[in-house]
Amino acid sequence: QVQLVESGGGSVQAGGSLRLSCAASRFIYCMGWFRQDPGKAREGVASIDSRGRTMYADSVKGRFTISRDNVKNILYLQMNSLKPEDTAMYVCAADVSTCALDPTRFGSWGQGTQVTVSS
Repeated sequence: QVQLVESGGGSVQAGGSLRLSCAASRFIYCMGWFRQDPGKAREGVASIDSRGRTMYADSVKGRFTISRDNVKNILYLQMNSLKPEDTAMYVCAADVSTCALDPTRFGSWGQGTQVTVSS
């Protein structure tokens, strides 16, 4: 099991930016970001495999960029043009065999970092 620790969340106004980081205890094939607001199902935001291939939810395409440092085992999520609907707990996840934006396929999870976007 890989340990994941997120950081970088905070409160911003609509249109602002944040960069989230996720430090992993070791290298993992696929890493991704998911988000969840109270009363809603967990949603896949973006994922990236060891080769740099990425997937994004339609709701964040063009605004968010996922990247990773395979040497330091750090995952990033650059979030630009933030909207109030982006408000959620953002959680880092990792899996050894899949990179689909399906939370049921990921086996390791961080505790999350809160992102709040005001109008």
